[in-house]
Amino acid sequence: QVQLVESGGGLVQPGGSLRLSCAASGIILRFTAMGWYRQAPGKERELVASITSGGNTNYADSVKGRFTISRDNAKNTVYLQMSSLKPKDTAVYYCNRVAYPWSWGQGTQVTVSS
Repeated sequence: QVQLVESGGGLVQPGGSLRLSCAASGIILRFTAMGWYRQAPGKERELVASITSGGNTNYADSVKGRFTISRDNAKNTVYLQMSSLKPKDTAVYYCNRVAYPWSWGQGTQVTVSS
């Protein structure tokens, strides 16, 4: 059974940074294209960053240049480094497989506010 555990969220001021982590069990992530998603209140969940098994990355226009997705295969973990955070980045952030997502984890709350 695949389990994804997101962590690293919190309250940060505009312009600040956070690094999110996604630890997986029950699956070896290195063979899987993974993504970070977010869901703001009243909005649908959206994919903001993805990374292929080969390390190629892609970003939504709204986060391009500010967010960086990476993976540590030895730790079976995917990261999202977020910089220059804006209030509109406030959301619950989730990680999951890009195609055919597994069951969603609990996510990690990111709140950008002064």
